[in-house]
Amino acid sequence: MKFSSLFSSSAPLVRIFLITSVLTLTGCSLGISSEIKTAETMLNHFECKNIESTELVHSPITNYHEHALSASKDKATTYLESYKSGDVLFKIPLNEVIQQQYDIYKASCESLGGIQTEANIQE
Repeated sequence: MKFSSLFSSSAPLVRIFLITSVLTLTGCSLGISSEIKTAETMLNHFECKNIESTELVHSPITNYHEHALSASKDKATTYLESYKSGDVLFKIPLNEVIQQQYDIYKASCESLGGIQTEANIQE
């Protein structure tokens, strides 16, 4: 079948299929772009204020929370970068994955005596 014959009057189903495919792919890419922007905004909220590592009494539990603080932000960043490159690592939406890491981050921040101003960062 020649390319020019795809657009002839004898191939309306092929035309409909092509148009539908283009619209679907465009819609998916716009949805992914929006999801990435939301995740980037969420990632900007990973900030723990009013803690000084030098002022903390270092104990195993403090070390745990310091590690969780760092690891949760690193994981969220890695997940976002993977998603941007086309690797979908989870069956749940990216913003839910970022929210889960934020919840861990927030709990660790509060356990270390830090202040979080955002209660829920989902938009």
